[in-house]
Amino acid sequence: MSLNINLSDIDLSEIDFNDMGAWPKAGKIALASVVAFSVMLLSYFFLIETQVTNLEAAQQKELELRLDYQSKYGKAINLELYQEQMLEMEKTFSTLLKQLPATHETPGMLDDITFAGTSVGLTFVRINWMPEIEKEFYTELPIQIEVIGDYHQIGNFVSEIAKLPRIVSLHDFVIQSREDGKQSFSVIAKTYRYKELKK
Repeated sequence: MSLNINLSDIDLSEIDFNDMGAWPKAGKIALASVVAFSVMLLSYFFLIETQVTNLEAAQQKELELRLDYQSKYGKAINLELYQEQMLEMEKTFSTLLKQLPATHETPGMLDDITFAGTSVGLTFVRINWMPEIEKEFYTELPIQIEVIGDYHQIGNFVSEIAKLPRIVSLHDFVIQSREDGKQSFSVIAKTYRYKELKK
């Protein structure tokens, strides 16, 4: 069966939409082609396009799930290592907590600092507690210190402070020369008290 269509055979004046059966062969084929193209176009927009969008979304979701799986798999495979690290961190944290003074030990800190200074030959002008500073997990306990001595004595004093069994950090220090050839050393020493979390 030949499908040769000669559009010149179609006379639009002879086309009767009420009697399509009487249309010439070329007209029937042209109409069928237009209908088929319209059906394909509408099928794509109303059926296939939505499915394509859903497929792309599913592929993107699959990629995200794969990455999530890889991340969780990496954590799961290293779980033992993480648990060991956690135990080590808890031990370190516990050791550090022991270096923070308890409430009943804070008065002894002044004695320790005073002994550290006098043992290296410094003269104390002032040593006293300043107001406590509350932080989220700990409380700062600042101590204002002012001593007189030479450079070596001041250096030895700082070294002795570092050897104390409790954590003490030195801040805002000022060294000034005096007329007698000695130095005035002013510093804020801070120790810390851990705040128990309220349950």
